[in-house]
Amino acid sequence: MPQSWKITAYAPRTTIEAALLSHEDVLDWDPEIVLAGSELADDRPEEWRLEAWLPRKPRKADKAAVAALFAGGAPEFEIEKLPENDWVTQSQQGLEPIRAGRFHVHTPDHPSLALPDVTDFVIPASQAFGTGQHATTAGCLAMLTEMKRCGIVIRNLADVGTGSGLLAFAALDLWPRALATASDIDPVCIGVVEDNARLNGVAMGARPGELTMLAADGMGHPLIEARGPYDLVIANILAGPLVALAPEFARALVPGGHLLLSGLLETQEAQVRRACRRAGLRLAARLVKGDWSVLWLRKRISR
Repeated sequence: MPQSWKITAYAPRTTIEAALLSHEDVLDWDPEIVLAGSELADDRPEEWRLEAWLPRKPRKADKAAVAALFAGGAPEFEIEKLPENDWVTQSQQGLEPIRAGRFHVHTPDHPSLALPDVTDFVIPASQAFGTGQHATTAGCLAMLTEMKRCGIVIRNLADVGTGSGLLAFAALDLWPRALATASDIDPVCIGVVEDNARLNGVAMGARPGELTMLAADGMGHPLIEARGPYDLVIANILAGPLVALAPEFARALVPGGHLLLSGLLETQEAQVRRACRRAGLRLAARLVKGDWSVLWLRKRISR
């Protein structure tokens, strides 16, 4: 088993959150470096730490990569060799399950709830929670559940920037006969989603009730275009791409179709909503989880 090491940086919550968001934009991030952010204690909510786990002693390039996430200059790092345990298991410690809407999402080291009307999903932490931003995922799960409760019928859906595949899995659980497409800009996510689908009994394929996974930048892929228009598009990414993609999201939706957006801070909500409004999308509902906004929008029906 390789040696396991950890880099830890302590900083205010806003600094750590900004570093985690910066990590999302790094296209060539070393997948062996797993990140998570968390508060130091319940009674110290503004004091956070960023932890980076590695299966080797940190090299100069590793430390530089983590330091580059801090725009205003990195805080001092603590570097330690961990006990001889699986480094992925180390990275999962402290990551509590998500309970949102009808869903319970947990890492393999936590048990399923096995309750009626609750769907359990098992997602390895190194794939699903690398940014530590659970609030966006939980918010989307809650909003999808609300859509179902309101009687929304989805026959064709797309999850853009799917990452682990979790939100696509949840949408298929709610609308099990839907045609489902998931995409991510990182080709590595194809294998991740396929592994997680096997772990959770989600069928992969191109038929209704199955999930088609592909690598794509935004909506710009021939298969995404061919499988549209969609009743529902989900995008839990970042505010900048959400603004840029708003017109493409609108074109990909049927009249009256639904758009679920997250990954934006509440302070960024106004600019995202302006872009969506210009694209012909109106707000149906919103949810705030911590500092993060979740938006449910609908495409206007032309008269």
